[in-house]
Order: sequence, then structure tokens, then C-alpha cells
Amino acid sequence: MDNSRNASRLRAAQAPASTLRRRLMAAGLSALVVAGAITITALTPGRASAAALDQFKQFVSSTQSAKGAFTQRMVRTENGATKVVNTSSGSFVFSRPGKFIWTYQKPYEQVIQADGEKLFIYDKDLNQVTTKKLGNALGSSPAAILFGSNDLEKNFTLKEAGDKDGLEWLEAVPKSKDTTFDRIGIGLKNGTPVAMELHDSFGQVSLLSFDSFEKNPPLKVNSFSFTIPKGADVFNN
Repeated sequence: MDNSRNASRLRAAQAPASTLRRRLMAAGLSALVVAGAITITALTPGRASAAALDQFKQFVSSTQSAKGAFTQRMVRTENGATKVVNTSSGSFVFSRPGKFIWTYQKPYEQVIQADGEKLFIYDKDLNQVTTKKLGNALGSSPAAILFGSNDLEKNFTLKEAGDKDGLEWLEAVPKSKDTTFDRIGIGLKNGTPVAMELHDSFGQVSLLSFDSFEKNPPLKVNSFSFTIPKGADVFNN
């Protein structure tokens, strides 16, 4: 195993610059999903409406599980202009509380998965798995909105944020100070989250839009059990 791990690390060290850049991008996106990223378009205050909060509470109370597809964009403001610096896409499936599979398919393959007790991050290119205890990691992170318990107001202050682009928007502000996220925008339509936006404490925004959102699909009992790929290096944190 030591020889295999050393060989893997040697391959990583010898990888071309483009591959290394991809891995750094993967690491950054992993951190966002573990911490929780999601969304679309900058949140703009509009008319006050009870629709977003009502829709969201109904979604949380009626949705034990869901699956669908996502597109994620990371944006940055430079010289007053907003620029998309990263785009990725993939699929997701979750079952409350704390069970989910978030799969990046483009531009690289990576899986972030939780079975309710442990979190697994699998980098297919490196054939490497990193594991850690899930514990209270979801807490006040954006991931808790989709994957956590129903008691969201314990960890977030929720308020109406008006309408934009045909969606009713809700703003969620983490109550905990021990988080890298300042606020989260949630855009809803017909009782379903269609978009989310994540504002971090560094002034960056992650945008995410959802497609083919299916509520409470039939799931197998072992849907979220993670199997270590053959020959993969495993690192426990």
C-alpha cells in the first residue's frame, strides 16, 4: 500500500500544469460543497412577499429526499464588472438528514458523498478518497438547507428578499459566526428551489441553478453507502 501511495503521489507531482490547475479547482469546489455551495444571479431586493418563505417552509416540510441536475458558476467582480471564472455541472441526490451524493461530471469527475455519519470526497483523476466525520459539519453551512434537518431556523435567520427573474427570493443568514458564508439567496418557483446564491466572507459569489428537480423519488436503502474504488488511496481526516 505504501508503494502504491508513493507512486500515486509521484504521478501527481509529475502531472502537467493543466491537470494541477484542475485539481486545485476541484479542491476549491469541494470545499464549497462540503461547506455547501449553490446558486444563480445576484440577489436584488424587490417587493416584500410572504410567498418565498411560505414556499420554502412547505418545501422543507414536504421533501424528505430529492434528485436532479445542477450547473454551478463561480463569479468574481473585477474593475466593477462581474466575470464568470469557473463553470461546472453534474447531478445530485439527497435524503434528509445528512445523506447526499453531489457528483461533478464536467469539466472533471469528482464525487462528494455523505452517508449520514461520514463524508467522502473522491477524486477520480487521482484515484484518491478523503474521508472525515460528518458530525455537525452541515450546521450553518449552505448544505444544511438541502441536506440537513428540518429545523433550519435554529441555524439561520430567514427573511423575504423580493422577486427577480420570475422567482420569489428568500435570504438565509447564518446565526453562527464560525462560518465563511455571509448570506445565502434561495430562489423558488412553484414550491421548489430553482436557484441559490452563496456570498462568502471574501466577497466571492457562487451561483447554482437546478434542473430536473424531482421530490421524494424512490431510493434504495443503501443508496448512500460509499464503496472505496479499487486501488484508491484513502486519507482519513
